[in-house]
Amino acid sequence: MNQIKLLIATSLLALLSATSQAQSSSLESAKIAIAKSNDIYFRSFAKGDSSIFIQRYAKDCWIMPPNAQALCGKDAPLDFFKLAYDQVGLRNGKFITIDVFGDGNEYVTEIGFWQSFDADNKLFDNGKYLVLWKKTPDGWKMYRDSFSSDRNKEHLQP
Repeated sequence: MNQIKLLIATSLLALLSATSQAQSSSLESAKIAIAKSNDIYFRSFAKGDSSIFIQRYAKDCWIMPPNAQALCGKDAPLDFFKLAYDQVGLRNGKFITIDVFGDGNEYVTEIGFWQSFDADNKLFDNGKYLVLWKKTPDGWKMYRDSFSSDRNKEHLQP
């Protein structure tokens, strides 16, 4: 009887270990995909190419900028790109990821800091962000994107 209990316990531990390793592997894959996406995110502004930007987002995304209505759905990334590029003057930026967490299967959450630069490569805004990433047939995409500035509103003029 003790041998059966030992066998069951060993089997359960092996199963838990395999599940934990698979989740860890999935999370690491998500982290790599997010880092790659973040590396090219601001290139869209440097090149003036909205298609690069749009590809970062899920078709059912929400972009939730500070002091503004949420932009939702497949047109949200283009609408936001036009606003940031044409009205704000965003031409480059940087993400500083602090953490990515979750099981890595369907969704993961990223937190970090960002910086925005104008056409003269001058920092004009910075803040923090929280992004919920969704695994889609096209890879990891930004599903819910929320961010806020660390500066007063009057300092946001480019």
